[in-house]
Amino acid sequence: MTTPIGQAAVAQKGWWLSHRFLLLRRLCQLTVLALFLLGPLAGIWVLKGNLAASVLLDTIPLSDPLVWLQTLLAGKALELSLGLGALLVAGIYLVLGGRVFCSWVCPVNPVTDAASWLRRRLGLNRSGTLSRSLRYWMLGMVLALPLVTGALVWELVNPVSLTMRGLLYGMGAGWGLIVAIFAFDLFMVRRGWCGHLCPLGAFYALLGRLSPLRINASQRSRCNDCMDCYALCPEPQVIKPALKGEPLGNSSLILAPECTNCGRCIDVCSESVFEFSTRFANKAERPS
Repeated sequence: MTTPIGQAAVAQKGWWLSHRFLLLRRLCQLTVLALFLLGPLAGIWVLKGNLAASVLLDTIPLSDPLVWLQTLLAGKALELSLGLGALLVAGIYLVLGGRVFCSWVCPVNPVTDAASWLRRRLGLNRSGTLSRSLRYWMLGMVLALPLVTGALVWELVNPVSLTMRGLLYGMGAGWGLIVAIFAFDLFMVRRGWCGHLCPLGAFYALLGRLSPLRINASQRSRCNDCMDCYALCPEPQVIKPALKGEPLGNSSLILAPECTNCGRCIDVCSESVFEFSTRFANKAERPS
């Protein structure tokens, strides 16, 4: 009988160490939402605005770099604060790893995680096939549309923006889009939206290519090939080069920019193969 995914980690490390990064991510996502909601609900304006553009403590501008880039390409008049906010946010994700946004902040992430969890529970193993490079073509389209139309066309249908605005001000018809993404991931393509289509994820992957924060399979000689990390990773293709020393060199670092630094591989590994590290870390010991 096959051991349920993660059960070995719980038995070896305990429940908290087997779920800590999952719980910390949910706490981070809820905290971001709560900071935005404090203003409308309690009159305490920590963050004013939304993920596209906001102000921290009525002083520090924060802007989505992709929204800023679309605005620039559309030929719109740009406020200095919008540009400064975009540079600040870009700098933060450049250091932490671009796709940290996807796993630690994005409001759509719990939806796609829930669809992935339900797929496993229902035993829906069959999945449609989409190229993971398709998201980069989507990003190209998102950037081309403002040049052609002079408008931020993508932001009219961007699930991330619509979900965040909906959570803050009321979802309305936005619920339909969220349900569609959930159903797409559940019945059609595993991790279809975040792993194959989302242009915002592609943008942050490009932004974080040189990020110093990385996950390191530093104890990969302990790996017992249970495959639990592959089963839960939203981008499982990034694991093998670090875990098996393929295809280039012997680095144990997960260097692929698509890695979301979600930490689930650390959680679920009963042998504690993975850890957060930096791209400057020493190479792992070579398997004996």
